[in-house]
Amino acid sequence: MQEGDRMVSTRPRDGKADPRAVRSADALLVRVTRASAGRTAAILLCAAAAAAASLALPAVLGLTLDLLLEGRPGAGRALAATVALTAAEVALGATVALLAGTVGARSTAWLRLRAIRRLLAAPPRSVSRFSPGDVATRLSVHATEAGAAPAAAAQVITAVLAPAGALVALFVIDPWIGLAFLLGLPALGLLLRSFARDSSDTVSRYQRVQSLLATRLTDALGGARAIAAAGTADEERARVLRPLGELGTEGRRMWSVHGSAMARSGVLMPLLITAVLAVGGFGLAEGRISVGDLLAVSRYAALAAGLGAVAGPLGALIRGRTAARRVNELVTVPPLTHGRRELPLGGTGTLELRGVGVALDGVWVLRGVDLCVPGGQTVAVVGRSGSGKSTLGAVAGRLTAPDEGEVRLDGVPLEAVAADVLRREVGYAFERPSLRGATVADAIASGVQTPSAERVRAAARAAGADDFVRALPRGYATALEEAPLSGGELQRLGLARAFAHAGRLMILDDATSSLDTATERQVDRALAREVRPGTRIVMAHRLSTAARADQVVWLEGGRVRAVRTHAELWRDPEYRAVFDCGDARGERVDR
Repeated sequence: MQEGDRMVSTRPRDGKADPRAVRSADALLVRVTRASAGRTAAILLCAAAAAAASLALPAVLGLTLDLLLEGRPGAGRALAATVALTAAEVALGATVALLAGTVGARSTAWLRLRAIRRLLAAPPRSVSRFSPGDVATRLSVHATEAGAAPAAAAQVITAVLAPAGALVALFVIDPWIGLAFLLGLPALGLLLRSFARDSSDTVSRYQRVQSLLATRLTDALGGARAIAAAGTADEERARVLRPLGELGTEGRRMWSVHGSAMARSGVLMPLLITAVLAVGGFGLAEGRISVGDLLAVSRYAALAAGLGAVAGPLGALIRGRTAARRVNELVTVPPLTHGRRELPLGGTGTLELRGVGVALDGVWVLRGVDLCVPGGQTVAVVGRSGSGKSTLGAVAGRLTAPDEGEVRLDGVPLEAVAADVLRREVGYAFERPSLRGATVADAIASGVQTPSAERVRAAARAAGADDFVRALPRGYATALEEAPLSGGELQRLGLARAFAHAGRLMILDDATSSLDTATERQVDRALAREVRPGTRIVMAHRLSTAARADQVVWLEGGRVRAVRTHAELWRDPEYRAVFDCGDARGERVDR
């Protein structure tokens, strides 16, 4: 599997589903069913009523035929009852189909909403194990299949009613006829069992390959420029499409299982019906049953043979249960917890990390970090790639929780602070900001609180964004999707948003990587003079950023090696090596 093909399998290596994952997914389906309990119950009732109508129809039809043949009175009423039962069966079947579609749509929406809420509430490191393509597949295809499971379960239950009732009716009409059909049921049971087992396995493999294909496609789209620049489009296309062969194999195998079951039932059911009619014919010849009874037997035999039709809703239920395991992995991602406390009034943003450690996939990215940043200071965090800079920034503002240790802001543990307070007082700017809003002004103003138009413009000026925003067709009122933004302009808008919401702590994680040196210096001056007082943590990749900071935190291997001024650290050749021999031009040297 290529790098970036991040998949989370719901099956261990022995090929069998994890029992705990199955139980958890089944519990999720129970909750989904409860969310549409009224409509699901209506499916059961309507389907049961339709089964009752289909069971009554052969008896009434046989009675009608006997009355007509014998010239007895009541044939008209029996015929009217036959028409009414037929109409009821058709109407109830249509109602079941409508309700099943409604329940499926509501259940799918319920699953998607909860999965999205949980993903947004989870720390980034918990979500990072799912690739964007995998998430998209689980939220689209797999959520739809899982959403169809409640209606399918109701239809499986009711699909047994008519065949079971028909078998009872065969015994009532003539025990020998019922026994003839009963002898064929073990073969039908084995057929359904084999279908359920094989279908579950093939569906699981098919869904896994679906996610793999989506993952590779989204990775390729995200790196389209790099692929074009390297001239490797053909190789990348081949890599993306390579799982198509396996997808086709698994798809054919899945539908082969379904088709095989249908074909075998298509042979078994006519044989059973033929055997039943043969026994019924002997019964008619011997005078045990009438012509009307034989007509009813033919209808009941067809209904009883309909037990094989349960494979349709049973297949949908199996696909739904298998898909639910994949959706459930999104729904059960552990959320980032918050408390209810406020931060003290007048706090300056003093940040403390006490024995902080963060592990990713069993590897410690940060370990034993002790750090105290006085309020109002600008601190640059430097280190080689992989030293833990971004992880330090994430735990400092509680985008993720440490696995050990504690982080405090103005003396209050971050885990105890209310989420809205935290997001109001801790601002972030990233290398690739994700902007939201109808207009450019809305994108800068988006946040827990909405700043005034004056503050939005002041923040844009501080971030060096005001000039290019004013040059847009409608200035700050330009629709965001219509604004042609370069990488540097996008970063400046992200910085402007952070400045507009500046609280007592601001964390800039590689947020100036696409800016030219002059603009970066303008941003540095704004941080020192124009943005409201508070503590500023900057993940520094440029020498100039570290040089202008009040203090430098030097990370190495996930641990704090030193906390001093840049001038003091510069005497250490290993510190200079972090900046590739100290490029005094301030160019970015560490990605």
